[in-house]
Amino acid sequence: MLDFNNTQVAFASKSNNDLRNAYILFKAMSSNALVKSSKGLTKIATGIGFPLSWAVKPTLYRQFVGGETLQEASKTVVRLMSENIYSVLDYSAEGGKELSDVERTYNEVMRSIDNARGNSSIAFTVFKPTGLIVGNVLEIASVEGAELNDIEKMELDNFKTRFFALCRRAAENGVRILVDAEHYYCQDLFDKLTEEAMEKFNRDKVIVFHTLQMYRHDRLDYLKRIHNDAKAGSYKLGIKFVRGAYMEEERERALRMGYISPICATKEETDLNYDNGLRYVTDNIEDIELFSGTHNYASNYLLAELITKKGLSKDDKRIWFSQLYGMSDNITYALAKSGYNVCKYIPYAPVKEVLPYLLRRAEENTSMAGQTGRELGLIKEEMNRRGIRLV
Repeated sequence: MLDFNNTQVAFASKSNNDLRNAYILFKAMSSNALVKSSKGLTKIATGIGFPLSWAVKPTLYRQFVGGETLQEASKTVVRLMSENIYSVLDYSAEGGKELSDVERTYNEVMRSIDNARGNSSIAFTVFKPTGLIVGNVLEIASVEGAELNDIEKMELDNFKTRFFALCRRAAENGVRILVDAEHYYCQDLFDKLTEEAMEKFNRDKVIVFHTLQMYRHDRLDYLKRIHNDAKAGSYKLGIKFVRGAYMEEERERALRMGYISPICATKEETDLNYDNGLRYVTDNIEDIELFSGTHNYASNYLLAELITKKGLSKDDKRIWFSQLYGMSDNITYALAKSGYNVCKYIPYAPVKEVLPYLLRRAEENTSMAGQTGRELGLIKEEMNRRGIRLV
């Protein structure tokens, strides 16, 4: 029976020292004041060139990042696969918006796609569209009636070329690729490009997966619309569900700019939207493949239940569960032990370049209702079971 509260299964791969370190880290992240002050100090230190690796690498970095390079992260992939857990390697550097930054990101994602070819431990590759474009061209292009100058038009064309080149390389290598979703102002463009990529590359096999942020109240209707388009065009959809990472920013921007917020009014509405998405995809599994990225107990239990009700095998390769590396191991390991397809979303990048990602993880754990408390409770329960003291 699937049980997300079995700490012996959840932390089987963790040493006593690993558990102590994780407890101390999540305990620190439960303090909103501490997280906010750490973020401010980190920005100052980065601005003056003060080295932070000594403090970050043994703590946040170790918990949430797989390594500095593809080669280092590959060791994490091997370790997880020994527990029947697949991987998604995500180059998470957010170093800047200069051409050199964009080229570095593009080339590294290409390397990750090539690295995944023939590697059965890596279930998906991934890229973040905003990492493929220079400057603030997306912001300019998103303004209704705005006109781009010749340089901006060229850069937007270059962005589209990079976008499709990554999808094409994934198709050539037979590797699934997730297109991350981002802020509302630029998501319409990403929707169109991802739809076009799915039409082009998802005919013989589902390669390109579109990410739908289910805290947006329009996404279920959007899914139904693109499903009809896919049936009419004789191709299949790859769909990744997430709840969404920019809720407060999106509401503030909508209020500031005078348009209706795209975000569901309540958490309960978001949860219902997400779960109805799971129901819709499993009802149409012949047309749509699924990547469910959530730490929510109820949604994970629901998907497992839907798999059983539909008479599908637990390891049906059209359906995947996923959680972030360093979080919700109780869910990931329970799913793996029960025979479901599950993968960890593993960021990798040098310490300095992955700092924005790490700070978001710390903030999300502080603000996510119950998440940090749940992690702490499970870790403490396992420490008690093993008879581990903090000192």
